[in-house]
Amino acid sequence: MNYKIAVIPGDGIGPDIVEQAKLVLTEVGNKYGHSFEYKEVLAGGVAIDKVGEPLPEETIKVCKESDSVLLGAVGGPKWDNLAGDERPEKALLGLRSALELFANIRPATMFNQLRDACPLKDEIIGEGGLDLVVVRELTGGIYFGERGREGEEAYDTMKYSVSEIKRIAKVAFDIAMKRNKKVTSIDKSNILENSRLWRSVVEEVAKDYPEVEVNHLYVDNGAMQLVINPKQFDVILTGNMFGDILSDEASMITGSIGMLPSASLGSSKLGMYEPIHGSAPDIAGMDKANPIATVLSVAMMLRYSFDLEKEAKAIEKAVEQVLEEGYRTGDIMSKGMKLVGTKEMGKLIVEKLN
Repeated sequence: MNYKIAVIPGDGIGPDIVEQAKLVLTEVGNKYGHSFEYKEVLAGGVAIDKVGEPLPEETIKVCKESDSVLLGAVGGPKWDNLAGDERPEKALLGLRSALELFANIRPATMFNQLRDACPLKDEIIGEGGLDLVVVRELTGGIYFGERGREGEEAYDTMKYSVSEIKRIAKVAFDIAMKRNKKVTSIDKSNILENSRLWRSVVEEVAKDYPEVEVNHLYVDNGAMQLVINPKQFDVILTGNMFGDILSDEASMITGSIGMLPSASLGSSKLGMYEPIHGSAPDIAGMDKANPIATVLSVAMMLRYSFDLEKEAKAIEKAVEQVLEEGYRTGDIMSKGMKLVGTKEMGKLIVEKLN
């Protein structure tokens, strides 16, 4: 089977980490009889520098014609002085909207080999480490609502429709059915009217999934519970802004933001896959970046866009084996471990696939 992948290296360390992810993906193809056709396109700061805009129409066209999208990272201090609609990050919102990617899937898994990097007490982590998934609505809410300035005031509108809530809730419940059958929906329904709608729609969707346990938390309590009792969570379902904040919190309690992948999905198999970390321009091109989050993102691509579960697990197992043997990039380095660079880490993972 041949798969067409639009590749957006982006800014900073984006090209460094994407290169390693492509090597891993190509090796998977060699081993399991698939072929992956890559087409690089521009987005982010590099697109601003080359063509004067963060998201060229050609990039959107290529992404729509592809089976999946692999993204490195966008942004950096170089473009911080630009207006909001001209910044590199505008490319992310534009891609999500153009490709109709309404669901952001962020696993927060603590590798047992990196247990010491977790900032939580060992008794909180408990046996088996941490393993949860945040399902964040991606194209609605306050980030896409009406906004503006009037004199000395500014406003941003948080708005959700029944259909928007229903479709993201179904994604969360479907994922829960493949995991531990528990969904925690997080809102602010004691204060916000759109959260009251959110809660009622989630309850309706839950009726179609009688095997799934459902509970609700206010966002402030949910943020606290992630720190004091993270093992209570399996799948967290929440809106755009709350999900933005909580998924970053969840990533940090696992020990390293450099280890965590993400997927942005819609109603079709086309998805966009990227690490959750930033562009880290201070180490770009220095062979220091950790490529594991991007490598694990292509594992998610195999799983969600191509239905290649065996191949996805092979990548995840290869990463675990490399960590088990003590190899570390600088961001996850600890005493007694073996320091390697970006390229060497990618090479080691490729070797373990064999």
